[in-house]
Amino acid sequence: MSEGGPFKRLLQYMAPHRGTIRLATFCSILNKIWDLAPPLLIGLAVDVVVLREESFLAGYGIENPWHQLILLSVLTFAIWGLESLFEYFYGILWRNLAQTVQHELRLETFGHVQKQGMGWFDERQKGDILAILNDDINQLERFLDKGANDFLQVSTTVIVVGAVFLAISWKVALFAVLPIPIIIWGSFLYQRSLEPRYAEVRNTAGRLNALLENDLSGMSTIQSFTAEERELKRVESLSEEYRGANKKAIRLSVAFVPMIRMAILCGFTATLLLGGWLTLEGTLAIGAYSVLVFMTQRLLWPLTRLGETFDLYQRAMASSTRVLDVLTSPTEIEQGDFKPEVSSITDSNIVFRNVHFAYTGRDKVFDGLDLEIEAGKTTGVVGATGSGKTTLVRLLLRFAEPGDGTIEWAGAKLPDWDLNRLRSSMALVDQHITLFPTSILENIRYGRPDAEEDEVKHAGMLAEASAFIEELPDGWDTLVGEGGHRLSGGQRQRLAIARAVLKDAPLLILDEATSAVDNETEAALQRSISKVSQDRTAVIIAHRLSTIRNASRILVLDSGQIIEDGTHEELVSLGGAYARMWAVQTGEISEI
Repeated sequence: MSEGGPFKRLLQYMAPHRGTIRLATFCSILNKIWDLAPPLLIGLAVDVVVLREESFLAGYGIENPWHQLILLSVLTFAIWGLESLFEYFYGILWRNLAQTVQHELRLETFGHVQKQGMGWFDERQKGDILAILNDDINQLERFLDKGANDFLQVSTTVIVVGAVFLAISWKVALFAVLPIPIIIWGSFLYQRSLEPRYAEVRNTAGRLNALLENDLSGMSTIQSFTAEERELKRVESLSEEYRGANKKAIRLSVAFVPMIRMAILCGFTATLLLGGWLTLEGTLAIGAYSVLVFMTQRLLWPLTRLGETFDLYQRAMASSTRVLDVLTSPTEIEQGDFKPEVSSITDSNIVFRNVHFAYTGRDKVFDGLDLEIEAGKTTGVVGATGSGKTTLVRLLLRFAEPGDGTIEWAGAKLPDWDLNRLRSSMALVDQHITLFPTSILENIRYGRPDAEEDEVKHAGMLAEASAFIEELPDGWDTLVGEGGHRLSGGQRQRLAIARAVLKDAPLLILDEATSAVDNETEAALQRSISKVSQDRTAVIIAHRLSTIRNASRILVLDSGQIIEDGTHEELVSLGGAYARMWAVQTGEISEI
């Protein structure tokens, strides 16, 4: 993780855009310099109409007062034009920079999130990750879009106005500018007080987002249990916590502008009284006095916006801390560069040697597992819930890492493989099917994005999905809806199998692929599985034993140990755990 405060870390991240930042900064400063020029022109105009031929401009050879005023008019047009031009430039630069950084940061953060192991996701709420990728990055974009320019312009105003005051009268400047260091020092103390409050706001927003995301995903469960009122109270509680966190920040934030006004009032009063006295005494020109009064006013309003700028800054820093913490979090999965040929992968057994594994804070799932999955054969895995079936799949895909022991394939340990090559060599049909809100054709093509339409349809045919697809009004172009909610469970399973078929990977993994379908659909899925697993290494995890009846080998797991190993006929004749499960599922006995 990068060291230093959030602003320093953000600058380090934005290093590739230093040229744009410098140019945008230059335009912001020049815009403010030209913006502060009109009070000088007003002072010169007052000087002309009061002193006429003895005015300041007359000393430069323009004695006619009317000509002096014409010159001031021309300068006014030029200054306003330059101010508008640089306002356009800084607007384009800062806004485009904000959009670019927002775009890059979101992509880089999401890319980094995709590299994390499943354990990383298990420790975090999905809604909180979404809040970071959306709300927090948007907070940073708002600061770069507006806050950075405001901060630069306020700083420029203080410096330029201070310089003008010193040039005209150091006595007036001394009293007028005296509150400024106190204001700046107080502002830094103020923003330090705001920092933890906005961190609390962002963290609370993440928890609220997580709850809302979870409730929207589980709306059918909420309604079926008539738990709407219960969930509303949970949302109300977190929303109230979010509102309370914001109230704490707001109370401190809104107090800043009135305090700034009172500090500036001291400077303005000093200018009014001391400058007026010097003018009445004849030691300060009327035009110079006018410049001081107008300049003090120009100093007043930007400084009152300092609170809003610090507010934006603190929100952005709280958000950037959360984003950069994710972006700099170490990836749990280390990988090598082993990229074997497809032929060697296809012909190689997968070997588990003395594998130990436990989820954080839980008992061991595997304690010295030894297993060899034979290439080109179908291996079925059965067992009670919690016996380690799905964990076996997670270890193969490196969604989880063994605590001890090794898993080898194609003559190399899995950590020595290039991760993309490893996972592209496997096709997974999970019990929780993920479909994307696009067409059926594109969901199947997800298995191999460069596949031709005919190849996609052939995969659909092998998965016995073609019949129901072609009966739909839009056929292969039918939109499946978010998560595939427009399709039945069996239809979603068939699309998932078709996607795996299209991927055509050396290892096919099916995790409870027929667990939530009716008997007719199960029979169709079994036929599909039988076709696609032929002459291919396949690992089929099943609750329904009929799914793996024809497997070359069946493993029975219990508490992470292989307690039975053989073909269907061998295990039934053995009369052990598998035989009892088979008897229950075929109705020969009512319970195990």
